Amino acid sequence: MKKGFVCFLLISRSLFAQDAAPDSAPAGPWKHSVVGALTTNQVSFSNWAQGGENALSWASLLDGKSDYQKNKLNVTNTFKAAYGRTKLGDQGMRKTDDRLELESVLVRKTSPTLNPYMAASLKTQFDRGYVYDANGLSNAVSDFFDPGYLTQAMGVRYEPNQRIKTRLGVALREVLTRQFPHYADNPETAKIEKILVQGGLESVTNIDLKLAENMLFTSAIELFDPFSRLDEVAVRNNNTLTIKASKWVTVIMNLQLIQEKRITPRTQLKESLAIGLSYTFI
Repeated sequence: MKKGFVCFLLISRSLFAQDAAPDSAPAGPWKHSVVGALTTNQVSFSNWAQGGENALSWASLLDGKSDYQKNKLNVTNTFKAAYGRTKLGDQGMRKTDDRLELESVLVRKTSPTLNPYMAASLKTQFDRGYVYDANGLSNAVSDFFDPGYLTQAMGVRYEPNQRIKTRLGVALREVLTRQFPHYADNPETAKIEKILVQGGLESVTNIDLKLAENMLFTSAIELFDPFSRLDEVAVRNNNTLTIKASKWVTVIMNLQLIQEKRITPRTQLKESLAIGLSYTFI
């Protein structure tokens, strides 16, 4: 007999604007949005002639944004968190997703399109990460704030329209490690460094495109070029397509790309898909 259960649950705040009621209170300087998602998948087999592996997996996502606009001052705070685990057959639970990102951008409006900015960001993870060999043996390679990436920048932001924002400036980036110093260590020196501080150029482009009434595409392209090695540009690209398939069903597709030669010469890719019920908060 085969027993299978698949459950998808997605709780999200609507990403698509709705007209405010005529008698609603005047809007304040702050605007907030939060998207949360939780997906689970469980399948078990007993005496199943066609074979198969018992499986259990779950993944969660939280994506928040707070935007302050008053007079000539604009502050945008963003929060992105994701975590997921899976168990296949007799294997132990393994991590499939782990991300924690915070960013704050302050812009002083001096013209319609070109304005000075200051920004700070943090990128790390929640839990210890492992790589597995062909025999299933694990080797720890990362942990919470190991590494942790801190970036502070200032420069000029160009905003030709509401859909595209790009900024260019000078930046200071710190890579912090504890047990896994290879993210910060300079292999050309005998001493093992656990902290790496780099000055460089930063470029960040954010794209928000409403492809249809029920379809939203967002993309963030981040470039950091250290002054010490201008030929080693670190690239991070995060793309998300959100489709409100019906009143109750939402689809979220995400593709991440990382290119950083200091860590690995290969391009890192991660794709995820979440499908489930949707709920709009007030």
